[in-house]
Amino acid sequence: MFKPLAGALLFAALTAVPVGAQDNPVAATVNGDEITAADVAVAVSTLAPALEQVPAANRPQVVLDLLIDMAVLSKAAEAADLDEDPLYQQRLDFYRGQILRDLYMEKVVGEKVTDEAVRARFDEEIGKVTPTKEVSARHILVEDEDKAKALIEQLKGGADFAELAKENSIDPGSAPRGGSLGFFGPGQMVPEFEQAAMALEPGSFTEEPVKSQFGYHVIKVDEVRDTPLPTFEEVADRIRQLMMREAFVEELASLKENAQIEKLTPQ
Repeated sequence: MFKPLAGALLFAALTAVPVGAQDNPVAATVNGDEITAADVAVAVSTLAPALEQVPAANRPQVVLDLLIDMAVLSKAAEAADLDEDPLYQQRLDFYRGQILRDLYMEKVVGEKVTDEAVRARFDEEIGKVTPTKEVSARHILVEDEDKAKALIEQLKGGADFAELAKENSIDPGSAPRGGSLGFFGPGQMVPEFEQAAMALEPGSFTEEPVKSQFGYHVIKVDEVRDTPLPTFEEVADRIRQLMMREAFVEELASLKENAQIEKLTPQ
């Protein structure tokens, strides 16, 4: 079993892209046949989603064991003449088509989705966004309207909103935080609450109780801002994936237009 550091170093060495024989060391042999770093790199790339669940330090052993098992079993299959089985050729043709499709996606379609194109798409989409307003608000929730009115009078007299919320609010989530609800935008609160909060200026509070299905609210707005837009770094991967799908669909449609395709009903 590999120790964590040794395993991580071996994994890095085996998955490096080989540029020559000296950079493509042999990782294992099976009956004299070599399993090289390039073989491991292909396996890692192909099995990437499954390997996400495997600790990085264990991946070298997992990948090598898998390739060793495949080598042993494939030799046994050849000895049993299974490479002459029609099903072998059928599956081989299927996987060949699948691999060529994926390579075409990487080499031909992928080259169209450059870093510059992704950045340009981000700038274009951000330019279409209309900023929405969001507020950072506090509230005091009580069951009785008269109590809400009494709290408003205390606020008008200079009482501290946060302290009143801690002492009086029946909202267990916000009361310990002085009634703070953080920032929220349109559609995130019940309509009555949202309408009242959005109408307030920073530092002001509702001068009449706001009734909702939860009870009576006294609301104070601490801050108003435009909803922050995502940064390029936050969404670049999603944009690239979207552009790859779009480019693939466009490329496939173009290729099919020039292909002779005939669907036959199976007999």
